[in-house]
Amino acid sequence: MREYETLFIVQPEISEEGTAGLISKLDESLAARGALRLLCEDMGKRKLAYEIDKFHKGHYHVLRYLDTGAVVADVERILRLEESVLRFLTVVVDEDVVDVETRQARAKDEEAEQRKRAEERAAREAEEAAARAEAERLKEEQLASEAAAAAEAAKHSEAAQADAAAPEGEAEAAAPQADAAAPDGPEAAREATKEEEA
Repeated sequence: MREYETLFIVQPEISEEGTAGLISKLDESLAARGALRLLCEDMGKRKLAYEIDKFHKGHYHVLRYLDTGAVVADVERILRLEESVLRFLTVVVDEDVVDVETRQARAKDEEAEQRKRAEERAAREAEEAAARAEAERLKEEQLASEAAAAAEAAKHSEAAQADAAAPEGEAEAAAPQADAAAPDGPEAAREATKEEEA
């Protein structure tokens, strides 16, 4: 038996359920042809080397299985017909696997290690998301504080300008009152002067 590895890249926005459905189709095809599935590794989302169908990232998966070679065409046909698959490639990893049971046991260990790495990656991504959310919250609080301080400063500035403008207004208002307080204004002063001369 040969060991095959099929790498396929799925569109990044496809849900986990959609990807699980695709992997289930591949597993059914392997079982129907008598191939032995070793593992399907989820390598996560990665940046593509070049844009494919307007996508810059893709979700990478690696399917490993043992077969004589007849099932490869079926696996590739499923991937070719699936619209969510951007690219795929099948390679022979080992031309002659003699001890199938040992290889299956090793695959189980690899799968357990893969699950552990996936859990660590999920925990790390959750921590990073929490840190980003906290940083955004602090930034929003800082912006709100700065806006409140600016509004308070503008309020004080307007009050100071109003206080500075008030004495000038009072002086202008007092001048007409002084003129009104004189008995008859300038004419009365002239008459008083005439009386003194006479």
